[in-house]
Amino acid sequence: MKVIIPFKSRGAKSRLCAVLNEEEREEFARYMLRDVLKAICAAGIDSATIICTAPTDLALEGLNMEVCIVFDKRGLNDVLNDVLRHEGAPLLIIMADLPLLSARNIKEILSHEEDVVLAPGRKGGTNILFLRKPQQFAVDYYGVSFLDHISTARRRGLSVAIYDSFLVSTDIDEPDDLIELLIHGANKEAANFLKKIGVELDVNKEVRLRRRS
Repeated sequence: MKVIIPFKSRGAKSRLCAVLNEEEREEFARYMLRDVLKAICAAGIDSATIICTAPTDLALEGLNMEVCIVFDKRGLNDVLNDVLRHEGAPLLIIMADLPLLSARNIKEILSHEEDVVLAPGRKGGTNILFLRKPQQFAVDYYGVSFLDHISTARRRGLSVAIYDSFLVSTDIDEPDDLIELLIHGANKEAANFLKKIGVELDVNKEVRLRRRS
């Protein structure tokens, strides 16, 4: 089985600019990627392919798995659909901004017998996509991709399962998403990085972020 992780290596997570500067955002993105890779490895998968938009130092030392890095400037759909057309074995596509992802999540997704397993993100995204028959599918990650992927599967006669999980649905895009990571991400590298640079919870009548000077 092949595992693919799309990764935006330059200009990552621009919507976090109110909390993190550009250098911090790119470093934070790399730590989230490491958390995803560690979950994959803990699930018993010993290799993964990272598709990057530009060359970058990913600092992958200490990971007990084989990681292949591919650089491709094309859009996400073009890159992945090219892979799908040539892939006969089951394929797992995981977004790189899921630091709360666990090995248990991955094992449960892979345990489904359906042709297509979708793990939705918030606001209609697709955070994980498992395809038993990749050549019979095509991805569309723009717009409301979760509904688009369900429609594609049904139109092509493929059975569908939905894996609904808070941990998997928590992709990190907005400052408020960092709150969930700091609350639920004990021992995650991405959460530890935030704490290291002074991003922490401000708990009073409501939970907010604050940054130590």
